[in-house]
Amino acid sequence: MDLHGGTAVSLFARLTAQTEAFAVDPEVLWQAQFSMRDAASGQTQLWLQLNFELSLPMTCQRCLETVDELISADRRFRFVESEEVAEREDDESEEDLLVVAREFDLAALLEDEILMSLPLLPRHEVCPVPPRSSVVDADFVDEPTKPNPFAALADLKASKPH
Repeated sequence: MDLHGGTAVSLFARLTAQTEAFAVDPEVLWQAQFSMRDAASGQTQLWLQLNFELSLPMTCQRCLETVDELISADRRFRFVESEEVAEREDDESEEDLLVVAREFDLAALLEDEILMSLPLLPRHEVCPVPPRSSVVDADFVDEPTKPNPFAALADLKASKPH
């Protein structure tokens, strides 16, 4: 079975938090392909291949301007019959494992995979504006310190010959 479509980011609550500062609603293009494959044990197993791609506006961590990050992935999952089997086979398997359940939430899986694919530090290859190396906030600027009048007297006393 092959499912595919385009879904607005605004339909994913956790992903929306990554873009709420921007006035756009990008679309996730995705494809989910379910298939049956023969395992080495002779049993047939259910597999899922999940592909997605989207361009997500994020804040560049160097210049603090908007950068469009292209996020895409091609993931493969094998379904197993229980959590115990998943735990036992997890370390040995190259693919990710999912437990077979009566209800399967493809949208939640898609959102999880997108969130795990987000860059930790989004940034431009070359920033459109030079990055700032310092920032001054007028509310937190210390007032210049006034010289202590007694320090001036102490200097005069120290320079006076005895």
